[in-house]
Amino acid sequence: MRIIGHGIDIMQYGRTKTHLASADQDWLHSIFTIEEQAQADNPPHAIAFYSGREAAKEAVAKALGTGFSGDVSWYDIEILRTPLGAAEVRLTHGAKNIAISLGITSWFVSISHTGDYAIASVIAAAD
Repeated sequence: MRIIGHGIDIMQYGRTKTHLASADQDWLHSIFTIEEQAQADNPPHAIAFYSGREAAKEAVAKALGTGFSGDVSWYDIEILRTPLGAAEVRLTHGAKNIAISLGITSWFVSISHTGDYAIASVIAAAD
C-alpha cells in the first residue's frame, strides 16, 4: 500500500453554529447530502457532527490534490457513518473520477473534537 495524498482541515464550532441557526439552511443543503443529514446527531451535538464532516470533506478534497474546484463539488464527497460508527468516505461524480485516475483504492479518515474545534485527517491510499 502506498500513500497517494493526505489532507487535514479544522473547523470552528462557532462558524457551524451560525450556519445552522440560519433560517434559510442554504449552507446545510449546499454542502451535505440527504444521507449525511439523515445521519447527523441531534442538537446540541449537530454542531460538532457537521463541523467534523465539513473538515473531513475539505481534507478529502486536499488529499485528491484538487480542493473544491473544477469537477469536484461538495456533493461529490460524502462522509458517512459505518454501522459501527466510524467515519467513511464515499465519492461520486468528479471526485470519484479523479480518485480512480490517481489509483486510489482506500481512504483512512479520522475526525477529532476538542474545545471549540473539529479536525479531520484523511489519507488516500493505493494498493
